[in-house]
Amino acid sequence: MSKRILMVLTNHSELPNGKKTGVWLSEFGEAFLAFQKEGFDVTVASPKGGEIPIDPASLEGEVSEEMLATKKHIQNTEHIDHQNPQDFDGIFLPGGHGTMFDLPDNKKLQELIRSIYEADKPVAAVCHGPAGLVGVTLSNGDPLVKGKKVSAFTDAEENDTGLQDDMPFLLASKLEELGAHHEAAENWSEKVVRDGLLITGQNPQSTEVVAHAFIESLKE
Repeated sequence: MSKRILMVLTNHSELPNGKKTGVWLSEFGEAFLAFQKEGFDVTVASPKGGEIPIDPASLEGEVSEEMLATKKHIQNTEHIDHQNPQDFDGIFLPGGHGTMFDLPDNKKLQELIRSIYEADKPVAAVCHGPAGLVGVTLSNGDPLVKGKKVSAFTDAEENDTGLQDDMPFLLASKLEELGAHHEAAENWSEKVVRDGLLITGQNPQSTEVVAHAFIESLKE
């Protein structure tokens, strides 16, 4: 039976400074393509449903035709409120700066992640995707990330982007405040951390290794 994956993306399209943002295309596309190649059944959802904004910076430079073709899968996403955690074998959160604004406080996302995690199914997030983990508490009241080893977009990388003052918080620091043990590699280098069912990665360069670690966990 094919594994059923829920991918949750941001709908947030603009930073406080007016800069356009959204999902980082490769963080969706590389993971989606990896899941597709495994024959997984992927549902793409978002807090508001509908079309997902793409960070224009993620379309700069060399972007493959295969990657650009994944845009069609985010033109009409399902509404997150219509998703049932029992319908999925795992959940994956791609990043992009938009996630910092509409994922942290989304109650339905928190419920989905908690239910999937407590059903012994994997939860994965990459780059700014772990913003979707910061509001998640387990049934015992503890933050999901408390005591867990994680990786996410680092404060140093955020300073590199020059967008640190436009963020509601610095992601790596926030995760540490919640009791996580944040592990960082050099800026813009590949990093994946797996702690049981929780799989996280540092930046866009880490998407493929996070996706493959997630796939491995689904097969165990």
